[in-house]
Amino acid sequence: MTRIVAGRFGGRSLQVPPKGTRPTSDRVREAIFSRLDHLDVLDGARVLDLYAGSGALGLEAASRGAAEVVLVDANRRAADVARRNVATLGLQREVRVVADSAERFAAGAVPAPGASTARGFDVVFLDPPYDLAEDALTAVLAHLAAPGVLAADAVVVVERSTRSPEPAWPDGLAAFVRKDYGETAVHYAEPVEAAAPVGPVEAGGA
Repeated sequence: MTRIVAGRFGGRSLQVPPKGTRPTSDRVREAIFSRLDHLDVLDGARVLDLYAGSGALGLEAASRGAAEVVLVDANRRAADVARRNVATLGLQREVRVVADSAERFAAGAVPAPGASTARGFDVVFLDPPYDLAEDALTAVLAHLAAPGVLAADAVVVVERSTRSPEPAWPDGLAAFVRKDYGETAVHYAEPVEAAAPVGPVEAGGA
């Protein structure tokens, strides 16, 4: 059984898809949110939960004070389960469910040149299947690192197997801590400014 760990919906049970997903354990979820609470990034946050499954991570964030949550999963059965969980908790105004691939959604979140957009996401969860190819994960991270997708002080949380390599962080994202819990490795990263290219040195005038 999966449940909300804490917050206004603490203890409430969540439905999970019958197959095809790997829910984050309560222990790992509690550890993740303990760190996010310590970083003070949840209250009023915009949260993106990619590979959302039942939506447990995003719904936990809503329970703990996030203002807006988007749950994304390509599996339509999983998306339907997430919608039922949202409805059961009465969170239809705060939480939106999107049945789409993580890469396509992340690519669509990149602002067009000159476009005016809302503030970026404050927290992003990525809990892909352990057998997801590393280059597929890298592509999603690259979209997230594009200017305008993340808030300046955002936190990106990636769950992988401890046997998987370190995610290939793109320019614009830097890891700051990793924690292992049994077979699960949790990586935390934050936006960083890409190094500016060095231009030609101008000659000084007389």
